[in-house]
Amino acid sequence: MTKSHSTPTFRPLYEQIKILITQSLVAGEWRPGEVIPSELELASRFKVSQGTVRKAIDELAAENILVRRQGKGTFVATHTEEHTQYRFLRIVELSGKKEFPVSEVLHCERGKADSTAADRLGIKRGAPVMMVRRLLRFSGEPVILDDICLPASLFKGLSEALINEFQGTLYSLYEARYSTRIIRAEERIQAVAADEATAGPLGVSSGTPLLDIDRVAYTYGDQPVEWRVSRCNTKHHCYLNELG
Repeated sequence: MTKSHSTPTFRPLYEQIKILITQSLVAGEWRPGEVIPSELELASRFKVSQGTVRKAIDELAAENILVRRQGKGTFVATHTEEHTQYRFLRIVELSGKKEFPVSEVLHCERGKADSTAADRLGIKRGAPVMMVRRLLRFSGEPVILDDICLPASLFKGLSEALINEFQGTLYSLYEARYSTRIIRAEERIQAVAADEATAGPLGVSSGTPLLDIDRVAYTYGDQPVEWRVSRCNTKHHCYLNELG
């Protein structure tokens, strides 16, 4: 009989440094908006070349985790900056014009994760969650109805009043109040018909075609922290994704 041996997975050195930098971000060593140490300082800390650190930072910058600023250094990316506040918003006018929506929270309550929520968020079925329903208006017109589910353990004290009082997007709130930064998101898109619960808030008739966007948003370490289902009225709006 031949004895089989498992082969260890090889990671390039810059990927190892990328992981170490990410671990420092997870630990809160550098908060969103703060400058991180220079490439030379990090090279000395991790005992690698400056080029290795630069390659790791380049990848983190490409993933919108870090931001390079000429002559100032490298900073932890944040959702509070105007040009990044709506980075994940893909709904625009049919002409392609982008507009910032006005948000109205319809309710925010505590509940328990059903099987779908548990699967999307990587938590146990029945685990406590916060459920938020809100309406987004563009030029006064209701366009998006969001049903948002969050692990209650990460968002203690979240309430309708807190969301309404906060000056900024939900992702900015997660970051500022709960030290949870959204890094990336996965979306599944399909066409659906409006049911009664959706038709009312959007001001459409039952059966009206809508765009259904099922999104899971992740923080550092690929941890899912938000599941939202957005029902969008595409009478005057569309989903725009810029490729390349």
